This record gives sequence, structure tokens and C-alpha cells, in this order.
Amino acid sequence: MKWVYDFSEGSRDMRDLLGGKGANVAEMTRILGPERVPAGFTITTEACVAYMDAAEFPAGLDDEVAAALARLEEQAGKRLGDPADPLLVSVRSGARESMPGMLDTVLNLGLNDASVAGLAARTGNERFAWDSYRRFVQMFGNVVVGIEGRRFEDLIAAEKRERGVRDDTELGTDSLRALTARFQELYDFPAEPAAQLRAAIGAVFGSWTGERAVTYRRINRIPDSWGTAVNVQQMVFGNKGETSGSGVAFSRDEVTGAPEPSGDFLPNAQGEDVVSGVRTPRDIRELADWQPQVYTQLLEILQTLERHYGDMQDTEFTVEEGRLYMLQTRNAKRPAQAAVRFAVDAVAEGLLERDAALMTIDAEALDALLHPTFDSQTTYEILATGVAASPGAAKGELVFSAAAAIEAADGGRAVILARPFTEADDVAGFHAAVGILTSEGGKASHAALVARGMGVPAVTGAASLEIDPDAGEIRRGGEVVLRAGDRVSLDGTAGTVTGDDVPLVEPQVGEAFETVLAWSDEARRLGVRANADAPEDAERARGFGAEGIGLCRTEHMFFGEDRHEAIVAVILADTDADRQAGLRRLLPLQQGDFEAIFAAMEGLPVTIRLLDPPLHEFLPSLAEIEERLREAKAAGGADAAALEHDLTRVRTLQEVNPMLGTRGVRLGILFPAIYEMQVEAIFAALAATRDRGLEVSAEIMVPLVDYRRELEILREQIVAIGERVGVERGRDYSLGTMIELPRACLRADEIAEEADFFSFGTNDLTQTALGFSRDDIEGRILGRYIDVKVFDRSPFETLDTPGVGQLVRMGAWLGRKTKEHLKLGVCGEHGGDPDSIDFFHNNGIDYVSCSPYRVPVARVAAAQAAIRATAT
Repeated sequence: MKWVYDFSEGSRDMRDLLGGKGANVAEMTRILGPERVPAGFTITTEACVAYMDAAEFPAGLDDEVAAALARLEEQAGKRLGDPADPLLVSVRSGARESMPGMLDTVLNLGLNDASVAGLAARTGNERFAWDSYRRFVQMFGNVVVGIEGRRFEDLIAAEKRERGVRDDTELGTDSLRALTARFQELYDFPAEPAAQLRAAIGAVFGSWTGERAVTYRRINRIPDSWGTAVNVQQMVFGNKGETSGSGVAFSRDEVTGAPEPSGDFLPNAQGEDVVSGVRTPRDIRELADWQPQVYTQLLEILQTLERHYGDMQDTEFTVEEGRLYMLQTRNAKRPAQAAVRFAVDAVAEGLLERDAALMTIDAEALDALLHPTFDSQTTYEILATGVAASPGAAKGELVFSAAAAIEAADGGRAVILARPFTEADDVAGFHAAVGILTSEGGKASHAALVARGMGVPAVTGAASLEIDPDAGEIRRGGEVVLRAGDRVSLDGTAGTVTGDDVPLVEPQVGEAFETVLAWSDEARRLGVRANADAPEDAERARGFGAEGIGLCRTEHMFFGEDRHEAIVAVILADTDADRQAGLRRLLPLQQGDFEAIFAAMEGLPVTIRLLDPPLHEFLPSLAEIEERLREAKAAGGADAAALEHDLTRVRTLQEVNPMLGTRGVRLGILFPAIYEMQVEAIFAALAATRDRGLEVSAEIMVPLVDYRRELEILREQIVAIGERVGVERGRDYSLGTMIELPRACLRADEIAEEADFFSFGTNDLTQTALGFSRDDIEGRILGRYIDVKVFDRSPFETLDTPGVGQLVRMGAWLGRKTKEHLKLGVCGEHGGDPDSIDFFHNNGIDYVSCSPYRVPVARVAAAQAAIRATAT
């Protein structure tokens, strides 16, 4: 196993082995020449993985590092730590995917009490030598030994006060010498350069498992197993005086994507000064006044690198006594608006073809273009952090019930609805609120799913908060921090909550974004539909480019005040006559809902899922009825008998595991009148919509089917109702099922005999295949499972392709074995996840369906999946 590569041996194609930084420095050496890129070598990511596995350097690594160092010393004409003329090196991390600021760096390595004198003599600049030594002792103590950075900064601040100066650059040689001595008193500083290098390499390896790096990888879906490379590079010095400096430069504006270079620099400084925030840097355009020749050279290099890599570049540079050196380049991390602008401009400039330009965009990040965000220029105190459950930012008065949210919204007030957790009857409050906050639940919880579907920002699982609706207050650590009516702001993209009134920035969907979406539609094979349960959701989805509704959840239509009362009457009825009376009240309401959705999606398919959840979800809780009954008896109220009846019925409907109980197709078989009413409403809406001259394409979907016979029974009922009213399957509507149980995947060939289409409900399929409750896993299991490497990310965010994905693949294959042209869709949350979309594209799915605000994301991700498939 080869552990170490000189820069001259690498290339950008070796990114997995050398990390992004090592591969790019090697590539940059080839493009710009060794005179522009300081020499060095890279220790591979494989060495890091071996180090993590064994908790020690792998066999042979010390020898290879020594040999590579000897080659570097020969090339530089200096020896590491030489008392007369020392070679100094930087030791930097370099993962295969950029993780800015998350991993560690050590600069000026090789200095000690002897070599600092040699550096001073060789350069004729004693202050520079001691400034470099001070920086090294400080950085080594912080990064390698683990001493808090504030302890060093406090000593520097004290020295500046004593000397009566403001900036570090004003401290003289004596001050720097004194600070270095004080820093060395904080720990046992190793004077031997070889020991310094070995310890620094180990520290950079170890930073891969540091808390901030682990958190960053979890957020950005970077596998823990990759490890980081380590780059050892000859130092060049930006702190040699007023003709030296360091900076960061982007080939284009990193915020807007505009085709003008941007960045920061500092004269007489090392790179760490620019990025640490200790000193305020200068705009890169001022470099033209400071050193015009260097500025011209830098602009030419930025253009060269951008043309070579075909992407916006983020570079680091140092100017040493008027000479420009390039230390690093990488594809620039940028916000969605900059990514979109760059893609469109790159095609217009002839830099990239359309497909290549689309591949430079992070589809997931496009979500930010569709939602308000916190003003990035504002600082605020974070009250709590939870799960970033639904993107966007919101602020308003705090309320604790759906009723209060509705009342406030009717009065024109913006409100944040806070609940410990949400239930089905909170849905009306979701429509009324501008943001949702819960102390329990995760990204796959009821609150998260509904909020995303409605485009309402939400933070769930803010476990440090105790949300008490009865008291109308939120406590943290037992102390009341917010009360009903207080102003609160939340960021559903970052998962943060604050009591400060943070300004919001409204989204801007510009011409460039529309261009990218148009390109995506030309490139993709997968259709993209939306999950929508109300006309306004359907209209929003269509505006975002949805090609139909892939999931209309009819249960959400029962939660209006008039409807909820009617469905409760149906469920609690003792006789068929009472039940039919309740259904007759619901039928015209359902018909009106369907007519409005058909009109909003004129000419596009609408998949309507018949009632799915257990009936008890529509009813008051057992504890609530018992309490009301106690109060009624105590007061001698006349409604005690009715409450006794309701209590008996609710007890009868209670199930030990309702999510695997009487729901979905089982409801249609055990309580056929409910499904019959829904189908009659669909058919009546079809007729009424067509009478208005509108084209309608209806798809009736039966949920939770396990057996062919279940679907056969429902097919017979639905077809019979259609025959009574002159509606014909195939001509007027199609009939299919939601595949969300493992057995349905395994017996999909049989079930396909009764179906015109399948739609894989990957939310419940994940639950039933893995045995996980999506409402519980993120709060209690997910974090630990990621920590111990059971999986890298939540299987409810990105499809578990080895397990659940195999079931989807099998269901698709078996279904198409029976019916070659069986339509296949996906309507779970995975339908809006770019990684999952790639899997669906490659496994025969015809369309994905996601929340309306995810439709543009899915359109771009589907195009990228098609481009990748073509490339391979």
C-alpha cells in the first residue's frame, strides 16, 4: 500500500485517494507550473481510514513521510527545522468533498528556539521570524494539544493593551518573543521538528472525527468512512512585511454568481488571519491599488482555473515580497442563486454545455430559492435548536392551539403554532400559521410531513424546550422563556428558534432559475407530480411545474369544522341510517373538494387516495372523553348519556397498533359505506368538471393493499358504482394501489392483475420493511445509529436502497412482468430527495411525487439522474 504521493504524482482524477485539496494542488501544479504552486506531498485518505481503524499510524507511513520530506528538502534546498535556514511547512486537511473550516490546519511547522534565529538571520526580518514562531506555537497548542483558542487570544489582547496598540501587526519583536514564551508555558511544546510533523499529521487525521466535522458531514450527507487526506506543503509567507499578504479569491461573486471576481485579502498576514475573523480583511478589488501586477496575475489565474475545471473556483493565495503563489483551488461552495446564475452564464459564455452546467448545481440547495430566509446580516440569540423539518423562515406571535392560530389568522395576525407534537386535527392550524414549532418528532414526523406539503417552515424535535399548551408557555430548563403572544422567529432550513424579531428576506425566482428548470425538463425522463390535498396546494404545485397530482390524501379534507363533526358522526353511529346521514352530509363537501382540485389541474392526472388512517384519529382521545364525562356527571348534565355512548364506541375502536390495524383497504372492506361515498363524490366531480368543458384525468388509489383479493373486492365495488352513474374504468378513470407493504412488493405480479398503476408509498414501506416508527426514530434512535455507523442518514430522508430499494425494484419488476405498460410512481417523501430520485430513474419508475415546494428540486434532480445515466 502506497500511503504518500508527491504533488507531481497526482491529478484531479485521484480525488478519492488524495482528497479534493491534494488532487487539486497536484492538478494546479501541472496547469500553472511549480514556480506558482509551492511543492509538497499528500498522505492519502486510505492512511486516515487505517489510522481511525487502528488508532495508530499504519505500518510504513512514518518511513514514506520521511522519504517524501527528504525529497521536498532536496527540492527546496533546505531542511525542516534547520537552525541556519529552516524549511517550514503547512499541514492541512483535504477531504474528497470540501468541508470548509471543519478540519484542522497547522502552519509554520518546523520552528523552534534555534531555527527561529536562523529564519530571522536568513530573511533579515526578525519581527517576521518571531511572528511566524508565535503563530506556530499558538496553532500547535490549539489544534494538536487542544488548548482553547481564547486563552491565546486573551494573552495577545493583554499584550496589546500593555503596549497601547490596537492591531496584532503593531506588536514589535519583543512582544512577539514574550508572547511565544507565555504560550509555551501553557503546554509542553515539542522542539524536535520530526515530532512536530508527526503530531500535526495525527491531529489532522483526528479532526475528521471531531464534533464539528461529524455534524457537517451529517448535514451534508458526506460518509464518515471516507477519511481525510493530509497535505504537507512548503510554506510561503504573507507576513514578511508590507509587500506580502494572503487572501481568498473566487472566480465569480460567491453570493450572486455574477461574473466578477470576489474575495478578501490582508497585507502582511497569513491565510489564517483572513478566515479566522480576528482581523477585518480588505476587498479583493483593493489588491489592484496595493499590488497591481499581482492583481492582474491573479485574475488571469482565476480565469485559467475556471476554464480548466469548468466550474466557479474558490482559491487561496499568498503574496511573498511581491511574488504570487497559489495554495489551493476547489469548486466554490455557493448559495442556490449563485449556482443557478453561474450555470446559465457558463452556457452563454461557451464555458459549458447545458448538461454539464446542470451538473454543477446542488439540486437540494434549490429549496432555498422558494422560501423566505433570515437576513444573513442580522445577529440574533438562538433560543433552541431542533430538526430542520420544513425549509424557510417565519416570524409571528406565539400560539399553542390550532383554534388560536385560525382566530389570529382571521384577524390578519401572523402566528407561530407551538405544540409538543402535532396530531391530525392540528391540520387546520397549519394552514393558518406561518410557522410550526414542536418539541418532539423529526423530519418524518406528522408535523414535518404536513408542513413541507403546505410549504410552511417548521422546526421539530426542539428537545430543550418544554412546550406547555395548557399553561400557554414554553420553558427551557424549568424557566419560562416564551409565553402566548410573544414574538418568535424560526428558521426551518437551519432548525433554529429565537425570541428575537429577525428580518426576513423574501425569495426571488428569477429568469436564470426558469432557464435551468426548462433545461431540466428537456433532459429528464422521470415525470414530476406533487402531493396536494387542497386546491390552493394544487395551484401552487402547478405553478412550480408539477405534471399532475401523484397523491391527494382525502383524510385531510375531513378536518374542517363542518366536516370533522360529520365524519365523527359517521364513525360513532350505531345504525346504518345514522351512518348514511353523516355520509350524505360529507358527499357534497368531498365532491366540491374534488371539483376544485380537478379544475386546478385541468388536463393533468390527479391520483386520489381513498381514506387511509385509522378511524380513531378523527375522534377525541379516550382521556378527553373520560374527563368530559366526569365533569358532566358532576354537574348533572344532560349530555352524560351521549358521552357514555361515545366513550363505549371509542373504546371499541381502540387498537394496540393502529398503524397496522384497521386502516387503508381494510376500512373499505369492513366499512364499505365510507369508500362508496368517496367514490361517488369523485365520479360526481368528474361529471361536473367535464360539464364545464374541462379535461379531467382521475386515478383512484386504494391504500395499504397486501393481497390481490383485497384490491379485487374494492375494484368490484368501484366499478359497480361507476356503472350506476355511467362512469367507465379505462375511459373515465383508472384504478390502482399504493404499494407500501413488503408482501405487496413480493406479490406485485398478482396484485397487478387488478391494477392500472402502482404508486410506491415509500414512507410506510420504509416503516414496515425496517420496523421503524418514523415518528419515533429521529428523536430516540437516529442520532445514535448514525454515531455507531448503522447508517449514514435517516432512511426516511433518503431511500434505503439496499433494503427498501430492493423491495421497490422487485415490485416494479414483478408488476411489469404481469402488465408491460403498468404505470409506476412514487409518492413518499423520497420523491423529492435527489439521491432517491437517482435510484428511481434507474429502476423503471415513471414519475415521482413530492410536496409542491420540492417540485423544482425534483425536476432538476431528475434531469441530473438522466445525465448521469447517459454518461455511464
